[in-house]
Amino acid sequence: MRTRLLASVAVLALGPAMAQAESVLHILHTNDFHSRVESINKFDSSCDDEAEEAGECAGGTARLATKLAELRQQFEAAGEPYLLLDAGDQFQGSLFYTTYKGEDTAEFMNQLGYDAMAVGNHEFDDGPMVLSKLIDNVNFPVVSANLDVSQNTELNGKLEKSVVLERGGEKVGIIGLTATDTDETSSPGKSVIFQDDAEALAAEVERLTEEGVNRIIALTHIGLPRDLELAESVPGVDLFVGGHTHTPLGEGVEGSQGDYPTMAGEVPVVQAGSYGRYLGHVTLTFDDDGNVTSVEGAPILLDASVTPDPDILARVKELAGPINELKTKIVAETAAPIGAERTDCRARECAMGTLVADAMLDRVKDQGIDIAIQNGGGLRAGIDAGPISMGEIIAVLPFQNTLATFRLKGADVVTALENGASEIEDGAGRFAQVAGLKYTVDPSAEPGQRISEVLVMKDGDWKPIEPGTEYGVVTNNYMRNGGDGYAVFAEKGSQAYDFGPDLADVLAEYIVGQGAEFVAETDGRITVKGEAGDDAEAGEAEAGASEAAAADASAEADTEADIEADTAPAADAEPATDGAEPAPVAQ
Repeated sequence: MRTRLLASVAVLALGPAMAQAESVLHILHTNDFHSRVESINKFDSSCDDEAEEAGECAGGTARLATKLAELRQQFEAAGEPYLLLDAGDQFQGSLFYTTYKGEDTAEFMNQLGYDAMAVGNHEFDDGPMVLSKLIDNVNFPVVSANLDVSQNTELNGKLEKSVVLERGGEKVGIIGLTATDTDETSSPGKSVIFQDDAEALAAEVERLTEEGVNRIIALTHIGLPRDLELAESVPGVDLFVGGHTHTPLGEGVEGSQGDYPTMAGEVPVVQAGSYGRYLGHVTLTFDDDGNVTSVEGAPILLDASVTPDPDILARVKELAGPINELKTKIVAETAAPIGAERTDCRARECAMGTLVADAMLDRVKDQGIDIAIQNGGGLRAGIDAGPISMGEIIAVLPFQNTLATFRLKGADVVTALENGASEIEDGAGRFAQVAGLKYTVDPSAEPGQRISEVLVMKDGDWKPIEPGTEYGVVTNNYMRNGGDGYAVFAEKGSQAYDFGPDLADVLAEYIVGQGAEFVAETDGRITVKGEAGDDAEAGEAEAGASEAAAADASAEADTEADIEADTAPAADAEPATDGAEPAPVAQ
């Protein structure tokens, strides 16, 4: 395997002879676009005309088109090759996807000139068929090395493990990877088999290297932590271009979680946040043998300083016509913003999580339901203060999930909460936002042992959860069928009804009923140990009984903790077309 020489992000000082043998490759990249065809506001929802005129909007396909054209002109003038790559999750997140199911995605990605795309977990939100149609409609390869689709009639023969493109007279291999837990976070169906990503990557690197390809990029939708692991453990990859964790990187980038690129040993790893707010740009310099001699770059903010391409903008507005009436319908008003920060809703109580859980429980409170559980990853946008449109509410809950009710023993409720906290350090979408329930979570404890002090509201009082008692639970149909690792809902739930009203409609009706001065706030129903405001003494009186109850519940539910997640989603049961019933949400 070839070796590399990197000088962090600085260009090396090289002799004249070597400098003549060097070649440069620019990589432009996006990830987790999530159907943000229109520009977005600070809450990652579609911008209105007033905010656009005030210069408060960013992203959007038309703005991206302008920046790409500008950069391509620069690269071509310098005689330097480039690639435009997408690391997956183009689908789901706005009314454009709800309305067009990826047809708009294919049209715009073709116009923007993408060279390759990885398969994200949300590309399966409506089953393999919609992904298959996307592949049919785009004029570039869609890649994933760790997906075996040979048993799926829609995808068999269409999905490539990798692709080799020629740039600047050199062969560049691009290997795709997809998150292995997609069967929990989306609806691929049982005929799509997810293989080990490390083994798949290593095998494809070996194959390409044997074919003489000495410039290799991993285009992944597995998340930054896993990218860093593979970058250090699988040799032969020059660059990881990733997605899935929506990670902002780079100096001056809002919410940045590291350098751009982030180095894993000698291998650079990049990601460009999410929702099209940034365009990633990393430049690799190779010697004649394909060794990387330098890497540098920075994400580009697509803010109001970038003028949207007029032709693309006109097409966006044309496609928006049929859905504008619904989007602009004002249904309520809030006196303060309702936050749904990804880092909050996946790790602690957040205002939007509390609001949605309250709305769910309120809708079915007369049906003997005690507890509401909503996954934090299903909350996709916040809401600004002032009038609330139906479009904003759908942006919060874009997945068309329905309300689902069932009965569950207290021990199994604790198992569900443990699942919700099991990947808190990874920012996984399964974190449980709740109503009718209080609990304490300790992120420093081992998974499966993080939940304590579980209390249920019964007859106007908070009482310790009883392991053997059945409770009425409301959630969304995605989770009820085992999504996001909630296998216990599918395995242990009884008297289930998955066909309630659309969750977005439930939220809208609840907000309407709160009045004009409505404010959504957290109230301490979830306590995170070790965080400011965690008052151990204040909870000591409740802790004795409730910790004992939680311990008993955990013991009774031990066998549930190890349930294989890929056996959970009922949505995996496929119809004759090899598709899967839509049950989206999560990452």
